[in-house]
Amino acid sequence: MKAMILAAGRGERLRPLTDSTPKPMLPVAGKPLLEHHIERLVAAGINQIVINTCWLAEQIEDYFHDAEHRFGVTIHWSRETRALETGGGIANALPLLGEQPFVLVNGDVWSDFEFTELCERRLSEQLDACLVLVKNPDHNPCGDFALNRDRVEYGDHNNCTFSGISLIRPSLFANFTDQQDAFPLRDVLRPAIASGRVGGTVYTGSWCDVGTVERYRQLQSAQVIGARRSI
Repeated sequence: MKAMILAAGRGERLRPLTDSTPKPMLPVAGKPLLEHHIERLVAAGINQIVINTCWLAEQIEDYFHDAEHRFGVTIHWSRETRALETGGGIANALPLLGEQPFVLVNGDVWSDFEFTELCERRLSEQLDACLVLVKNPDHNPCGDFALNRDRVEYGDHNNCTFSGISLIRPSLFANFTDQQDAFPLRDVLRPAIASGRVGGTVYTGSWCDVGTVERYRQLQSAQVIGARRSI
């Protein structure tokens, strides 16, 4: 199974930190966010990872140029001359991903989620995706979705937030392969959810959307405290 990590974003809400450092390369517990993801994916048995890049792409590619030696994984780079957002980035990388379901990870989230759970999961013929959801964090109290009998839906009371981690069937993008403009993943998910073709599972472990300077600082502080407690 392959995986894709979304790493092309500018990180506007993380400025000025991202003026000189790509968002997924911000350090947490002594290493870039992206490195944490790669290590966990490799631990789950994934040996091929697609990473899309755009903003300060050379920093990411230079850091991971010897990934096969250091991590035992082959990285395929999907280079974008302009950021295509989440959906556009995936559509652009489809030739590198093949035809089988792949694990998708947002490069700007932190979690101790074990990817083995997704790698061992098999999408039924009735599903095009399985989203890993978390309980609504303080910064997203209204949530993204509701979960009804393992199916993701839009409800009156959305008590779950998308974690940025999922299992995706490439055919989900069948109607978007000719799309040249940037577009978000939600544009692809919305009709599939309406058709009942998106499943979900709730993760209750550690997770953080590192989307703002404040949340990034909070995550750094939490990691320092955790490290001290483990000594």
